[in-house]
Amino acid sequence: MRAIWLVALLVALAACGTAPAATAPATRYQADATVLADARHGPQLCAGVLESLPPQCGGPDIVGWDWNAVEHSHRRGTRWGEYRVVGTWDGERLTLTDPARPAEPHDAPRDQTYFTTPCPTPAGGRRTVDPAKATQEAMTAAIARAEQLPGYAGSWLDQSYLEEIDGYDSDDPRSAERHANDPERLVLNLRFTGDPAAHEPAIRELWGGALCLSRAEHTAAELRTVQEKVRQEITGAYSVSADERAGHVRVGVWVATSELQRQVDATYGKGLVVLDGFLKPVGS
Repeated sequence: MRAIWLVALLVALAACGTAPAATAPATRYQADATVLADARHGPQLCAGVLESLPPQCGGPDIVGWDWNAVEHSHRRGTRWGEYRVVGTWDGERLTLTDPARPAEPHDAPRDQTYFTTPCPTPAGGRRTVDPAKATQEAMTAAIARAEQLPGYAGSWLDQSYLEEIDGYDSDDPRSAERHANDPERLVLNLRFTGDPAAHEPAIRELWGGALCLSRAEHTAAELRTVQEKVRQEITGAYSVSADERAGHVRVGVWVATSELQRQVDATYGKGLVVLDGFLKPVGS
């Protein structure tokens, strides 16, 4: 299978008669991100940062960067900072069109320790059916068995009961240690292709806590296979991960255009590989 190249396509508009050709204005992109330069490379845009001192990261070069124009940290030959950057993208580099400024403040995504359950809530709520089998050991054994059953597609824990606990703080490790991962209150979610209910007897032999069995389009093994293909075939991706809950492979790219997503859909199947652009069009 031929590689998918993550490059911008420049479309020229043909001129009519002797009139000069019209060109569409280049799309401008923006991001709030770390910019870093060290002894190995000049200013680069970073999607992820190794938290050392000085930090380390790498990404596409930034054209037009001026460290003298921005406040930044400096240590042992490394310069870095958090900025809002705006510029045009040529498939390999970001060329600034606006002066860099401090990154926009925004709330960090909540580090939730639970995911939702797709099964309808039964009358009377979700209950433990056998407390003797609602233990950490039983849950671990049930997940291990599920992974060996035909059509296994993924597993996760729904700990939404934490929202009902007064004083629970997801940012406090001590609070999480006291309240999270309670096998008598969480919901074990297991996903399979085919008929999920066919696997309930095998799971209930081991697990007595709340349980949701739901259907998936692709097995976990299929997602991992696609994940490895994407690593080899999509040039320029900075991250690739299989999302078992969502049932697709998510790919981090610097710019995700609708044209590129259509090309990926045609190659892997619609919705199986989802592109996540780091740089967003200005105004989007």
